[in-house]
Amino acid sequence: MVRMEHEQTYHDSDTNSLVEELEELRRFNGSPAEFWPAFLEKAGLLVSARLALLLALSEDDDSWKQLGLWPDKNQGLLKTPELRSRIEGIARESLSNRSAWAANGDLPAKVGPVSLVGVRLSVDDERYAVAVFLLVAGSEAEVEEASVRLNLIADTASVYQRGRLLGQARADVGKFSDGLDLMVLLNERKRYVAAAMTLCNEVASRYRCDRVALGWLKGGYVRLQAISHMERFDKKMDVVQDLEAVMEESLDQDEEILWPRPDESTAITRNHESFSRKQGSGHLVSVPIRLDGEPVGVLTSERSSEPFSEPTVRSLRLLGDLVARRLGDLKEHDRWIGARLVSAVRERAAQLVGVEHTFAKLAGILVAGLLAFGVFGQLNYRVQAPMVLMYDDVAYVSAPFDGYIDQVPVDVGDLVEPGDLLLTFDTRELLLQEATAIANRIRYEREQESARAERATADMMIAEALADQAGAQLDLVRHFLEEAEIRAPFSGIVVEGDLQELRGTPARKGDILFKIARTENLYAELEIDERDAHEVATAVAGEVAFLTRPDLAFPITLERTDPVAVTKEEQNVFIARASFPEEAALWWRPGMSGVAKIDIGKRNVLWILTHRTIDVLRMYFWW
Repeated sequence: MVRMEHEQTYHDSDTNSLVEELEELRRFNGSPAEFWPAFLEKAGLLVSARLALLLALSEDDDSWKQLGLWPDKNQGLLKTPELRSRIEGIARESLSNRSAWAANGDLPAKVGPVSLVGVRLSVDDERYAVAVFLLVAGSEAEVEEASVRLNLIADTASVYQRGRLLGQARADVGKFSDGLDLMVLLNERKRYVAAAMTLCNEVASRYRCDRVALGWLKGGYVRLQAISHMERFDKKMDVVQDLEAVMEESLDQDEEILWPRPDESTAITRNHESFSRKQGSGHLVSVPIRLDGEPVGVLTSERSSEPFSEPTVRSLRLLGDLVARRLGDLKEHDRWIGARLVSAVRERAAQLVGVEHTFAKLAGILVAGLLAFGVFGQLNYRVQAPMVLMYDDVAYVSAPFDGYIDQVPVDVGDLVEPGDLLLTFDTRELLLQEATAIANRIRYEREQESARAERATADMMIAEALADQAGAQLDLVRHFLEEAEIRAPFSGIVVEGDLQELRGTPARKGDILFKIARTENLYAELEIDERDAHEVATAVAGEVAFLTRPDLAFPITLERTDPVAVTKEEQNVFIARASFPEEAALWWRPGMSGVAKIDIGKRNVLWILTHRTIDVLRMYFWW
């Protein structure tokens, strides 16, 4: 009777129907929990199986795990040890050889004679499962035919899984496409409120929500930022406060919350339940928006009748991750500069003084420290004054005779040493005069000798006088030749004498050609403001820095201060002279300007900061 109950015979039309159903399973879009029972049933009916098993080999202990069974009422047959052992043997052989079968095997009486057929199923790229079918004992040809049929449909599971992965990939691409489309819209918004409103409206439209709201963390609490299709709302409205409570429930737990709560969820949903009951929203989902791994906002969506599916929740989760950075940047920068500055200071200070009441603690410490330093601290007070580099030992070099300038090897600003060549005159005319004077002297000396031989005393004296005159003329010309090269009288700097372009031009005797200043006697001329004259009266030292090299400071010593003020640029100043105790640098030049700092002494910090203002107020309110 048992054999008759499980024996089924199908005609060709029935077989074709089963093949069509198996073909539909290849295109099945349901979950694996729905696919495998259907596959085992159709495959079992195709070979008239009494029992169908889906097994998988465990990687941990090399044992077989049962993943599916058809029909469920024959579960008791598997308790027979002999049958279980034969099934595992066929499964192991099928795993190695793609398929295996054994016909007419005798088992205990309650099982009866059966045949076993096993086929390997490719579940995915790296994991395999085995389907084992228990057939009513038949001939070897029948069992072999059943094995062939099962091998022909063995790829059904693989085709189903590939199709499911393809469908999921398409769905994921669609989600990314929707997210990117929404990001394009958000990137067009330059203000935070407009971006938040666009997000809520688009989510409500794309996911068929009755209402979508966005909340953002502010001061430790979630504050409602935007509601779909509602440009303005009163923050004291009951629905606004209830929405903020719902969002805080999701943000505090940092996870998506669905209402009605799924059976497997452990999240606390008290605020969601209360909001659903008060507002009549049948279905809610709250998705945290995370920035740098920390929840900073919540997106809450409502539907009255249709529940939120798992793909929809995943889409909202992906959307929250995509928009988090854009919303965070807009929230941070769409504020007045004072708020951004305060936020930046708060973030930096949080690393130093803790996470609670950071700004108040830092402000208190800074104010207390500054007050204490201002009241009790002292600093070296220095008076500032403009400075110019001056010189007082200068030599004027003039032309020694009338002549023409030939060579000028120096220029203004050059350093010269004693004896350095400054200028040469054209000596060609002097050389001609020298030759003429020599010839005249020789001629007159010969005339003198001739007159002496002739005892012509008068002629001899005239010739002697003319020879002396020619000699004097020769000495004068030779003196001019020596003076044709003008040299530096001492070490110094050429401060005037730009004669490079005057080569070949005449110069008259006494014309000033060069002005040379001694570098050893450079000093600083300071302009002291009359408000600081009483302070500088007793000062003796300070420092100067030149505009050309503000990174270097040079010590100075105050020598004297003029007793009478002079007016410069509509204010009275006292001129002070300061010398340099150190040797002058090679790059110093007269006329260089800079700033001098004159050391006055230790003064109270608060006085240093406020004495100018106090003096002005005293003069203004004095009567």
